[in-house]
Amino acid sequence: MKSMRPGALCLFLFISFSLHAQDSSLLLSNVIITATQTAQQQKESGRNIIAINGAAFNTLPVQSVDELLRYLPGIEVQQRGPQGAQADITIRGGTFQQVLVIIDGVKLNDPLTGHFNLYIPLHPAEIERVEILKGAAAAVWGSEAVGGVVNIISKSFSGKKYNNEYRGRIVAGEYGLLNTAVYGRWTAHKNSFSGGLFSNNTNGQPLRGTKGYFNLHTANLSFSRQLTNNWRVSLRTAADFRKFNAQNFYTSFASDTANEIVNSAWIQAALQKKYKKGQLQIDAVYKKLRDQYWFRPTAVPNDNRAGFYASQAYFSGIINEKNGFTAGVQHSLKFIKSNDRGEHSLWHGALYGILRHHPGRNLYINESLRLDWDESYGWVLVPQLNMAWSLSKLTLRAAAGKSFRDADFTERYNNYNKSLVSSGRIGNPALKAERAWNMEFGADYNFSSRFRISSGFFYRDHEDLIDWANTAYADMPRKDNLVPGGSYALAKNVEFIRTSGLELDIMYNEKTGPNSQLLAMAGFTWLKSVNDDPVPSLYISSHARILLNYSIAWTVKRFSFSIAGLYKERAEQFSAPLNSKLTPSYFLMNVKAGWQFIPVKGRLFLQADNLFNTAYIDLLGAQMPGRWLSGGIEIAL
Repeated sequence: MKSMRPGALCLFLFISFSLHAQDSSLLLSNVIITATQTAQQQKESGRNIIAINGAAFNTLPVQSVDELLRYLPGIEVQQRGPQGAQADITIRGGTFQQVLVIIDGVKLNDPLTGHFNLYIPLHPAEIERVEILKGAAAAVWGSEAVGGVVNIISKSFSGKKYNNEYRGRIVAGEYGLLNTAVYGRWTAHKNSFSGGLFSNNTNGQPLRGTKGYFNLHTANLSFSRQLTNNWRVSLRTAADFRKFNAQNFYTSFASDTANEIVNSAWIQAALQKKYKKGQLQIDAVYKKLRDQYWFRPTAVPNDNRAGFYASQAYFSGIINEKNGFTAGVQHSLKFIKSNDRGEHSLWHGALYGILRHHPGRNLYINESLRLDWDESYGWVLVPQLNMAWSLSKLTLRAAAGKSFRDADFTERYNNYNKSLVSSGRIGNPALKAERAWNMEFGADYNFSSRFRISSGFFYRDHEDLIDWANTAYADMPRKDNLVPGGSYALAKNVEFIRTSGLELDIMYNEKTGPNSQLLAMAGFTWLKSVNDDPVPSLYISSHARILLNYSIAWTVKRFSFSIAGLYKERAEQFSAPLNSKLTPSYFLMNVKAGWQFIPVKGRLFLQADNLFNTAYIDLLGAQMPGRWLSGGIEIAL
């Protein structure tokens, strides 16, 4: 698709909006916890934070949580497969491993590879809200919080009271598409139970000699009990089973006809104690994952078993009416056992503290300091400073701090344990941890309680960034299982990366009549990354230079209509073996129309994904689907 003219970009930027229709306070005056692990109004955080209610999943034309994130301002989701099969998330031009995903305050990121970070072990109806913090937050959350943080808050762990609810959803469409979902919540006295099953399935659209099938299933159970007036316990268990066509997800070889199975289990517990001037939080989590990858159906699969244990405890308190603090400790063990990557484990620990000040009527200051230790990279001291000056409608904000990220097991050991490797990506155990200094300046202006514009400038100076780069056999640091003349991409520390950018977010929410409502959001991001290395690295060269994403949700009486779309410009790439081209730009739009046939309880809807049948790929080789029509029914009791 040819590049859009500047006039068209401006038109889409100012007429395209989005979001959900359940709770407008989450849009314009939301209370957030992502920035400093305690409840704050957004204007006090000094950060650019997007918050969206989980009910948006049913409002917008999306089929999975990663697709929902795809249309939020400034968030680039690079999909390999549709409807949750696999996707990478990037914020402010970072790699997909530089975004930290957390569920109810605990880390989700997989130690095997960041490609699995958006496998969210929750039914969408269990999601109370999603908060996205743009920019570094490593002083609070630790490794991987470089480009941003995606914080998913569930209903069961939020501490709020919800009525009983029961939901069902079924969607059918072209190419044998059959998606189903059931969810229930029951509350009695001091106890709350919830459970859900979410399943997306298709035979798939035709690819290069194969079909893009997927069978994706997620189930979760949660329990919460108010033990006393001050003590509360929450528990969750979840299982996720995914089988999908992975052709050219990771390579650009013509011989790639890959399939993949990824199964995972998740157990989480939280204990809260409220005090007169604070709250104690204790969390524990266990995750295990098995990934089986067949490059060809007759090949011996890569069989990777990985996971982690993690625990944390922190106390957030009030010193006086102008000052507060949080102090915490974290501990984890991540591990892998693989026929491809070998057997490894790493211990990790951290101490951190946060001070919050409100020295004047309009001034807010948040200071964070983290002392982090890991078996791999040793000790790291990580500071962060956020400031905000808020008037009646205008908030000026600034932030500066350090961030870091360690290599995952794939980056360190990919293809390391095989007897012979003739081509592909080669891990590097000698990788150093990434380190970066970050700063940003921004402003938020509330035209009213329904309409807000946020803008900002950001800059990141990155040292030793980890990425894949094509490397000749003669330059490989280890040749034990390689062959002369082989084609390899080595995981290496890129010397320097400097990223700068501008972002603009527009949010609007208005009741346009007694039975109608228009809710909206749009985002525009421009960024530039400069690399001193003459050999271009893989993921940095793939991120969008210009990104526009938007949505609209409009309700009139029993009729609803929504659209979601994006436009991006990026560097052009070409694969000769596949005769495949990553185009310099593309435009994408989904639409959904619904009719409520039983007041409040039932809705029929029709949906078109990729309405204009755009041929596109987000990462070289992995072809995304063309136009896809579907329809369904939703029941809520």
